[in-house]
Formats: sequence, C-alpha cells, structure tokens
Amino acid sequence: MSTDNTDDSPNSRTATGPGSATAEGTVATSPVLPRPVSGTEGEPAPQEGRSAPLPLPSAREPVALPSTGPARRRRGDAAALVAADLAGTVAAVLACAGPQAAPVLLVPVCASLPVLCARRGLYLPGLDPQALDELPAVGKRAAVAWCVGATVLAACDRTGALGAAGLLAGVAANTALVCALRALVHGVRRRRGRRRPRSALVVGRGETARTVSAALAERPRYGLRPTALVEVGPDDDAPLGGPDGGLPNAGRTEAAAGNAAHPPLPVVSTPEEVAREVARNAVRDAVFLRSPWEDPHSAAVARLLGARGVDGWLVRPGCALGAHGGHALSCHRRPDEAHLWGFSCRRLALECPRPRTGLRKRLLDIALVAPALLLAAPVMAGCALAVRVLDGPGVLFRQERIGQEGRPFTLLKFRSVRPADDHEAATRWSVAGDTRTSPVGRLLRRTSLDELPQLWNVLRGDMSLVGPRPERPYFVGHFSRLHPGYAQRHRTPVGITGLAQVHGLRGDTSIADRARFDNHYIETWSLWQDVRIICRTAASLFRLEGR
Repeated sequence: MSTDNTDDSPNSRTATGPGSATAEGTVATSPVLPRPVSGTEGEPAPQEGRSAPLPLPSAREPVALPSTGPARRRRGDAAALVAADLAGTVAAVLACAGPQAAPVLLVPVCASLPVLCARRGLYLPGLDPQALDELPAVGKRAAVAWCVGATVLAACDRTGALGAAGLLAGVAANTALVCALRALVHGVRRRRGRRRPRSALVVGRGETARTVSAALAERPRYGLRPTALVEVGPDDDAPLGGPDGGLPNAGRTEAAAGNAAHPPLPVVSTPEEVAREVARNAVRDAVFLRSPWEDPHSAAVARLLGARGVDGWLVRPGCALGAHGGHALSCHRRPDEAHLWGFSCRRLALECPRPRTGLRKRLLDIALVAPALLLAAPVMAGCALAVRVLDGPGVLFRQERIGQEGRPFTLLKFRSVRPADDHEAATRWSVAGDTRTSPVGRLLRRTSLDELPQLWNVLRGDMSLVGPRPERPYFVGHFSRLHPGYAQRHRTPVGITGLAQVHGLRGDTSIADRARFDNHYIETWSLWQDVRIICRTAASLFRLEGR
C-alpha cells in the first residue's frame, strides 16, 4: 500500500523537503474561521481559549480546478483524409481481390482502416504534413485491416478466394493508393494555407520567440501568419528549470524584431490584450515555445486560448523533455510531430484534457478489490481488535480528502495516533516519529496495514487502486497555489498507491516531484501501467517500506 504522509495525527516537524511547505507558515494571516473538517470519531472538542484554528476549505465546496475549453477539431480536413483512405481502400480491394472475395472483404477492410488510423492520430491536424512520413503507420494499419478481412473470409468459408499473394498485393496496393491520395489532400491544404494563412500567436520570450515568428512569417508552407507575440512566463532562451521570468510591465510597447518585408510584431502581455488579439485577427493557432503547464502565467494563456477554440503547437529547439509529462516532447516519432524550420514541433492540447481512464479502470478496481476485501477480512478484523484493545475506542480514523475533479470524500484508515482535535488532524503535515504513536500503531504504519480500510473507499467509488494520493483540502489549496500543475492531478480518480509512491516519493519528499510524477501517470495511463504499479506496491510491502 501507499505510505502516505498526511494522515491522522500531528508531528512536531512539518514538511521540509524540496517543494514542500510547513503548515504553520501557510495561511496564518487569514482571519476567516470556517467549520473544521471531520476527524476521529469521539475526539474531544477544541478547548476554549485556544488560538483560532487556521482556515480550511469548506467540505461543501470542491477545490477549483482550471477551466477547460472545448477541443476544436478541423472536421473538414479530417473528413477529407478519411475519404482519401476509404477511396484508396475500395480501389485496392476491387483491384486485388477476386469477384468472390471482394464483396466480403470490402466492408471489414473499409471499416477497420479508418478506425485504426484514427487511434494512431493520423487524422489530427499537423504543420506541413507529408504522406511519406505517414507511410509506415498507414502500411501497418492496412496490413491489420486486410488480416481482419481475411478472417471474415475464412468465417464465410471463402478461404480459397484470397491467397497469400493476393493478401500481400492488397496490402501493398492499399498502402500506396492511400498515401497517394493523402499526398493530394496535403497538397491542397498547403496551397490553401499559402493563399489564406491562418492567424497565429507566438507565446514566448527571448530570441527564440523572435526566430520562430520570423520563420512562420517568411515560410508560408506552414500555413500560419503570426499576428502578435505574447510575452508571458520565463525566458525561453533560459535552460529548463532556470529562474522564472515575471510578467512584463503593463502597457509595454516593445515589439519583436522585424525587417522591411515583415514588420515587427506587436507585443501583448495581459489576458485582456490576448483576448482582443484573438477577436481582432480571428486567431486560430497558438505556437508555444515552452509547455504552458510549466508556468502559471502561460497556463492561464493556454486555458484562455483553449476556451476560444484555438489550436496549440509546442516547439522546442531539438528533442527536449518538458515538465508536464503528457505535453513533453519525446524522441519517438508520432503522427502529430514535425519540425518548424528545424524546431521540433507537435500538437498541444491547450485545455489540458482529461485522461480516458473511465470504465476499464473501474472494472479493474472492482475485479481486484472485491476478492481482496474477502481475503483481507480476517487481517482487518485482527487489526481492528488490536487497536481497540491496546489503544481504546475509535478503531477507524475518518478524514476529509479531495478526490477526482476536486470533490471531497471521507477517507478511512485504522487509527495509529489520536490527534488533539480536528484542526490539528487537518493541517499538520507528517506523523512520522510522533511520540504518541502506540506500538500497535507503529506496526500498522510500518506494514501499511493501516491503509486496508481504503479498499472500501475503492469499492465505493471514492478512490481507485492506482492514482495520485489524495490530500486534505488545506494542503490541496496551498500546493495548488505554490506548484504549477498540482491541481491537474485531480483529473483522474485518486488512488491508494501511485507512480510517485513506487518511485520513493512518500513521506517528507518534494511536492513538485510528486505532482510531476502524477501528471505523467495521468497522461500516459494504461491498464498495464496500473498492473505494474500494483505489483511494485505489493513487493514494497514485503520490504516493510511503510513509514
């Protein structure tokens, strides 16, 4: 199980790791005193005359997450590519399959190829797409589609109607025809882009931003016409992880460098100026020099543009990794990757999209948790009895945590330490080394058996087996202000264990590192990744890596 550091009791020391923050120095200046959050049942009420508790978010108000705009798709261009794929497939089937096989092959092959291409991202918009770049991906999917058709032939007792030679010829012809028609579609789009380039914003600072702006202005092959330079966030010429640059002064009139053929671009900095620029020039694209999720100012611009249906592009000088896992460039070729005059470029989701976990993740949780609860019932009964006999009443500890989409829920644990009051339980960071921990409590925490009641949270749908660890409202609000990308952790169900935990980020460790691991997990989610994390967590239990 996870070794969570924000549990049921205080500790004399607070979080001191990189990216962490102490509870005492967080919101002491705020005068508001809301209702305290839930703590251990039967705990004594706060004593009169004590200092006023620190303010906590209300349990009835979910923590605000960044707003998301509608994902804008160029349906006309995608429809043209789908039509090209279908036309090439029909022609290949009619040319390479015999009169007996063609009617049976036509439907499965034509139905399979567009679906496979869509899953690979071959219908997404791109800068200067080339049919030859798409040929390997199209060829693989054409082979799969024809194998599906051959399976349907065998089911219809027409195996002899298409031999191995006919199958290979069909795959080759299908690939060649589809790529030829795709080249025609891409050529039409490039000519249209040269005649009517789309208005675009360049979001970044420094010489790199001016170089990208000049490349777009001088080379109409990309179909983008820069209309303004949005200078927010850190200097893009600085190395990754360097000091952040602040917002430029309001009303700044400095312009990007230009020449006689291309006049200098106006510089905008505030959200109001960006919105006016989008409306004035009908901006349809935005080119970012740095992942917007690395900087809160750039993230605000990205959300504003995404809400207005603007397509985003991320360019980097070479193959570089960004801080936000799903938006970082990798050295593995993808359909939406290209180059913008030597700068690595790929499509960027401005709305920071939700992961597609959904039903499959929930089914995996139920399939594993239901039998796990039955098998763990004797162990849980023994733990409850030990806590009751040795530590007194109040076997379960109940605490409010923040789950998916910022919704609060009540997390269950076996009590290992009894906090002084609700406020102490909700705002103190770590319990490691607390002198009030009983021997049975230390054993439960060392073996992570105190986490077993959270299996009921998973079965109830509050949590998942794997996901970002849930935090208390107090710390969610605080860390969301301190660390860009922390709030995006709540796009997916929270979990008992997660990618950050199996990499040793538990206890008093960096919050920024945890947020980065959690966002990477969300953006690269798969069932197999969940299974791997569960196996690694189970192995850590035998090594007694609890706190």
